[in-house]
Amino acid sequence: MPDVLGNTTGLPPRALKALERIYRRRVPLDRITTPELVRSLADASRETKRQVGALVHRSGRVDCVIVGNATGLMLPDVGRLRAAEGRFRALRLVHTHLYGEPLTSDDLVDLTRLRLDLVAAILLTPESEPRSMTWAYNVPERSDGKPYDVVGPVAWGKPQPNFGELIASLEDEFARRAKTRPVAAKDGRAIIVHVGEKRRSGGRGRAEASAQELERLASTAGVDVVDTVIQLRDRIDRKLVLGKGKLEQVVMRAIDLDVETLIFDRDLTPAQAAGISAQTDLKVIDRSQLILDIFAQRAESKDGKLQVELAQLKYTLPRLGTRDDALSRLTGGIGGRGPGETKLEIGRRRARERLGRLEKSLKNLARQRTERRRRRASSNTPVVAIVGYTNAGKSTLLNALTGAGVLVEDKLFATLDTRARRLSLPNGEDVVLTDTVGFIRRMPKDLFAAFRATFEEAADADVLVEVVDASDAELEDHLATTEELLTKLGLAEIPRLRAYNKVDRLSPEEGAALDARRGAVAISARDRTTTRTLLDELTAMLSSIDRERRASRVIEDEAWA
Repeated sequence: MPDVLGNTTGLPPRALKALERIYRRRVPLDRITTPELVRSLADASRETKRQVGALVHRSGRVDCVIVGNATGLMLPDVGRLRAAEGRFRALRLVHTHLYGEPLTSDDLVDLTRLRLDLVAAILLTPESEPRSMTWAYNVPERSDGKPYDVVGPVAWGKPQPNFGELIASLEDEFARRAKTRPVAAKDGRAIIVHVGEKRRSGGRGRAEASAQELERLASTAGVDVVDTVIQLRDRIDRKLVLGKGKLEQVVMRAIDLDVETLIFDRDLTPAQAAGISAQTDLKVIDRSQLILDIFAQRAESKDGKLQVELAQLKYTLPRLGTRDDALSRLTGGIGGRGPGETKLEIGRRRARERLGRLEKSLKNLARQRTERRRRRASSNTPVVAIVGYTNAGKSTLLNALTGAGVLVEDKLFATLDTRARRLSLPNGEDVVLTDTVGFIRRMPKDLFAAFRATFEEAADADVLVEVVDASDAELEDHLATTEELLTKLGLAEIPRLRAYNKVDRLSPEEGAALDARRGAVAISARDRTTTRTLLDELTAMLSSIDRERRASRVIEDEAWA
């Protein structure tokens, strides 16, 4: 006789025998369940005072019997991945509800996420007699967005639909829809969740702007965002961020929209990530993970790839503390006697060893960059670095001025590797123009630390060209973020020329107002003719810097005379 699964602790022999008898039942394909199976489930619930369920295969056999607690039960691992497109799991769950309650959110999560054929609940009276039955099954996408239909409750004993015909027709319909469905984003569908404190969030408008930026990040990463949830709270829930009730609503919304991932617009602590994951089998990631994933996808140079891996390891290492059975076994065998190391400890040690190797490799590459900059400095060629918020148009400007042919996309962080090109100014002087990684608010600290070396190129620049997306509604916030990060990098004192880009999206009056700002020019990097003023200003700034350097050398010479 197969084992009874679930919460069997403390059950007397009589209750265990009642559970084991359920395995003897058979259910024909044309029925959802039979009176014999329902009676066996009800008897077992009476003996255990707990919910009892059976996973029934289409062949009619009972694959497994599960016992839970008074209000729910946990299904065994039937393969957490979905069945093939258009196909179900060939298993249906028939279980008891002790207090006559309808199908719960957990029932519907199991139905949709595990692709079960059907989930049925037998609603019992206080005497554990079957009173009515309700069931739900998956359906193709509908106008109301719900991926399931719920039937009942209907009085026990009423005729049931032909189960085999129902499932066959549903699978045919799913298969037809699959053939005509547009190609989804490569990493599936997601819901963005923004949770902020009322006194610190800056209002709902700021929260919506932050969520929109995260949606663009998700799109860059290859994720299709289908909904956004914004909640402003008095304080953040220390375990679940947004509270258990709200999280249940989000999970139900994910079921309705066939979503696979929740993306939180904040950094989750290891405890919060574990707490949220324990409430749902959806993939849970935070803002830092999303940005790190984008950098991992887009880094091209050896330097960039090493920096991304270093940042990912630093992010992951503190999160290796979640233990499970697989990580708790001790190593053994010859040379492995005694306490040994757990697999968790081995993982941590190897991660730390890899961190050391990465940091050593990055130091070697930093020395190489220093040598290249030293040779460049010895040639007395001025250096101009392009900096600014991500997707402001830095690479487009580099292409417009030098014909570099650098990848340009309307995505965040399209450029991750520093590129240098030679540019001839209107006065005939040559300068080295470098493109840098874009800034973003709340840049993950590990990523910022890893890429700090990349900005050594900008640290040696004579002039910074700060490119700003003049058409962005968050313009002032982007300016503040850029200023903050330049200060952290020690670049705020370098002479700077601000270029308000994408003025073609503004009215002529708005563009003229920007052009009139001191120390700034208005351009459209896609139109090279608009960059003439920028080049003239840049030439004048470099000439002024050169005169100051010559004057300082004269003063030094006179001081030594």
